[in-house]
Amino acid sequence: MLPAFLAAFFFALNATCASYSVRANGQVRANLGRLAVAVIILGVFAHTVGGGLGSASLGWFLLSGVIGMGLGDIGVYAALPLLGSRITVLMTQCLAAPLAALGEWLWLGTTLTATQLSLGLLILTGVAVAITPGKSSPPRVRVRPIGFLFGFVAACGQGFGALVSRKGVTVANAAGEITQQAAFGITAAYQRILAGLVFSAALFLVLRSLNRMPRDATAPTRRHGVRWILAAGFAGPVIGVGCYQWALATTPSGLVLPIAATAPLLSIPIAFWLEGDRPTRRAIVGGVLAVAGSIALTAAR
Repeated sequence: MLPAFLAAFFFALNATCASYSVRANGQVRANLGRLAVAVIILGVFAHTVGGGLGSASLGWFLLSGVIGMGLGDIGVYAALPLLGSRITVLMTQCLAAPLAALGEWLWLGTTLTATQLSLGLLILTGVAVAITPGKSSPPRVRVRPIGFLFGFVAACGQGFGALVSRKGVTVANAAGEITQQAAFGITAAYQRILAGLVFSAALFLVLRSLNRMPRDATAPTRRHGVRWILAAGFAGPVIGVGCYQWALATTPSGLVLPIAATAPLLSIPIAFWLEGDRPTRRAIVGGVLAVAGSIALTAAR
């Protein structure tokens, strides 16, 4: 479970870095930049001491990247202006885990115990308590029903992307390719992000040809823009996704995703430290529930 906790932490750190990067570079440039940084760094590793692109599971990890980092990201970015960040994150994180667990049970035959399911639900409940908008903290946008469809697409992208990664792990295991789990995780992350970069770049070209680019897509780079792209690339796609794939190589997705879903909670102290954003009482209560569930889930394995 250690790599799942590390993934959650670096995903949380990435949220703050990505926020600064988007403000400095624009949405599309920031996203493509972080993926490009990750492909270069992970590619050097994968093609020297890792498996490169020669794995028997290559097709599965490329498909996982298209689903999770391609279609999933489209759902997230489409939902954000229609639901606001908290509802979007809530739908994505709290629906992805049960979708992945159900899919892995139906497709790969992986079953979870009643205790594991209960503790996973406790973690997701803590996340929901912490980030659900209320009367004192309503969404900052006018919520539109179509946004829930895009939020569901985002959840399906994350959940089914993890599911396809698990299928890739079984194929690699059958071929005897997994010798060092951490190295395998970083190689798998490279393959996923490579597919995500190609998909995102193709989408960028299509939108530009149709003159349908987001308003901030061509925003001029401001001070420290490159620095924040590098920070977001290292924290999220490089270390975060690498640990995430490492976790999926050893643990069912129905257990990894609830741990990864604590990233919004871990971002609360990071935002307080870097930006002075003081957490609410409800966020603290939800965080305690989620952390308690995570500790118990680790002990229950």
